[in-house]
Amino acid sequence: MDTAYFKELLLERKRQILKNLHATISEMESLKEVEVNDDGDYASLCTDNMIEHAIQSQQLKELEEIEYALKKIEKGEYGICEMCGEPIKPLRLKIKPYAKYCIVCREIIEKEPK
Repeated sequence: MDTAYFKELLLERKRQILKNLHATISEMESLKEVEVNDDGDYASLCTDNMIEHAIQSQQLKELEEIEYALKKIEKGEYGICEMCGEPIKPLRLKIKPYAKYCIVCREIIEKEPK
């Protein structure tokens, strides 16, 4: 498996997320200075803030998964399913380079009651 290729994919996604997070933080800072004229403006601002926060939370979670995958590359454990120990198919890793599980195990985990 070409781990250098996947490492570059992960690093590129990490750069993109950090850029997005920086832009979001800057945007949220500038929103603090916006003058709110009525309840409609306030509601719109609150909704925008909630959406931005949800996106930011999702991107922070993805960033953690990317960091974890990069550590696995350094340890020589990248691309191995954490449940069954089998190699994760390269196509799956191209789509989700920080995948921890093969398709079969991922489906098992998603079906488990939480």
